[in-house]
Amino acid sequence: MNQLVFESLFPVVLLIAAGFLAGRAQWIRADAIKDLSNLIFLLLTPALLFRTMSRVRVEQLDFKPVLAYFLAVIVLFGGTLLVQGFNRRAAVLALANTFSNTVMIGIALIGLMYGPQGLVTLFTLVSVHSLVLLTSATVVLELAVAHEQKMGATDEVTSAPRHPVATVMMAVKNALLHPVPLPIIAGLLFAQTGFTIPAVVDKPLELMASAFGPLALVLVGVTLANTRVGEHWRQALALAGVKNLLHPLLVFGLCRLLGVGGVPMAVMVVASALPIGANVFLFSQRYKVAEELITASVVVSTALALVTLTLVLILVGHFG
Repeated sequence: MNQLVFESLFPVVLLIAAGFLAGRAQWIRADAIKDLSNLIFLLLTPALLFRTMSRVRVEQLDFKPVLAYFLAVIVLFGGTLLVQGFNRRAAVLALANTFSNTVMIGIALIGLMYGPQGLVTLFTLVSVHSLVLLTSATVVLELAVAHEQKMGATDEVTSAPRHPVATVMMAVKNALLHPVPLPIIAGLLFAQTGFTIPAVVDKPLELMASAFGPLALVLVGVTLANTRVGEHWRQALALAGVKNLLHPLLVFGLCRLLGVGGVPMAVMVVASALPIGANVFLFSQRYKVAEELITASVVVSTALALVTLTLVLILVGHFG
């Protein structure tokens, strides 16, 4: 195995394994997972995102790699709807095939492999990742619900059908008022002023940002230890194969087609190879569809990522 791949992935594996063992030994119980997730997601993540982006000028951002990423998303999302049909289940599966765990796993891995330059590229993606995907998924799901209700093929999952414009506005609002894009936007706005964060404020932010990676990866392990795959493992394996392998292959091909190379290409390909993000499960719960399958898929995709990310990193290293 390439030494850089090994040196980057081995700490990730060890931290996830440590969390897994802690979960199995009940040192960290299942009841604590939500609180740990809130600590990481609502406190440590904004600190890392704001501090990193507070030093980035807008002219340094390159959205061409992000374009390659989202072209692949359009292909996979649209393809899933064409194959599965226009319904809630298809929309949730389409989201599972395209929504990466860019925060909990992606930031830690990209930071280890590519440093600050890689993180800026990743955060450029992260700044619009949830906004575009979660907004699009909400609109598609709401329209699917309305379609199923019209056809008499679904139970009520919303109190009343919403007007399409109201659906779009609600989705955009929820995606913007979110602990991921909000600190990125705030950090970028602060950077354009030319000011720097005072040392007495920057030091606590630095400490919280440093704690993010290890804690996030340990929490992945704890979550794996407390989740059962059950009878859905075959379908979950198929979804994980699309997310972990087909998605990055599409992004890789589109990056080559658009002339994107070097670190930006590597970051986009690795980001697309990341396992299914937990937000997909929240959507399956909200719309009461494929809940057990999505839970199993998140687990299988995360476990499989230890192998598939290695393959993708070798591919990027060879052709990058």
